[in-house]
Amino acid sequence: MSKVYILVAEDDADDRFLLETAFAENGFKGKLEFVENGVELLDYLRNLKKEDANTDHPLPGFILLDLNMPKKDGREVLKEIKEDPRFKKIPVIVFTTTKNENEINRCYELGANTYVVKPVGFENLVKTIEDIRSYWFSTAQIP
Repeated sequence: MSKVYILVAEDDADDRFLLETAFAENGFKGKLEFVENGVELLDYLRNLKKEDANTDHPLPGFILLDLNMPKKDGREVLKEIKEDPRFKKIPVIVFTTTKNENEINRCYELGANTYVVKPVGFENLVKTIEDIRSYWFSTAQIP
């Protein structure tokens, strides 16, 4: 899994920086790819070629998806990813500030693999990222 990378959909530049720093603090040596909205995320995935699966651009190990983004929000993107046979097996972790129970249920109904509320404070973010990485790359079996 040396070529594993994580695709992060996050529109806030400060949050992107904090996420990048938190992954680095956890010793993540893989690549983080960032997109700033749902349209960019879907374009990124659709531009991956089948033959890239064994090269530098395989499917991401998982997608860290913010819900509230411009152009196309995370809910719409989640639905499209999980309806597309090429991408539906990619684990999607909703990573958002939204704590609403109806929203959580809706995301799972749309196919989210995990729903995580963004923690408050950098140390909590580092711990949360460690937990996510550990689970998805060490505990879970992913295709």
